[in-house]
Amino acid sequence: MRHWLMKSEPSECSIDDLAKSPKQTVPWVGVRNYQARNFMRDEMRVGDGVLFYHSSCPEPGIAGLAEVASAAYADQTQFDPQSHYFDAKSKPDAPRWSHVDVKLVRKTPLLALAAMRDAPSLSTMRVLERGNRLSITPVTADEWRAVLALLKTSA
Repeated sequence: MRHWLMKSEPSECSIDDLAKSPKQTVPWVGVRNYQARNFMRDEMRVGDGVLFYHSSCPEPGIAGLAEVASAAYADQTQFDPQSHYFDAKSKPDAPRWSHVDVKLVRKTPLLALAAMRDAPSLSTMRVLERGNRLSITPVTADEWRAVLALLKTSA
């Protein structure tokens, strides 16, 4: 099993939106970065752990735990001209963008970005690297355990 940090803007999909969604599962649509897409398409597996991270908000940080709930499949928003995520160069017979479904495990107290930066056990997390803008990053087993310890929970 692998672990991932997946960023979502709460105005787009918050941990509360995930909790209220059917089967507490959402498709992780709208990823338009090749490296993040490749993580979903090539490396994520059903059951992998997810740190659900709120970004681009007043207090960014880890808001809950989730898991990958599906294999990667074509993101339909790329074909919808009305969608913010439309990609005119992507075709149904050769989709450019994929996504996975993500299922809630549990909402947690917010582990704020500032607290993450202050934790020596998280110093290697890619999300904390200067200039890192990826919406999906791998998380090591040690980082995963450190986050769980900071959240005072277990998965």
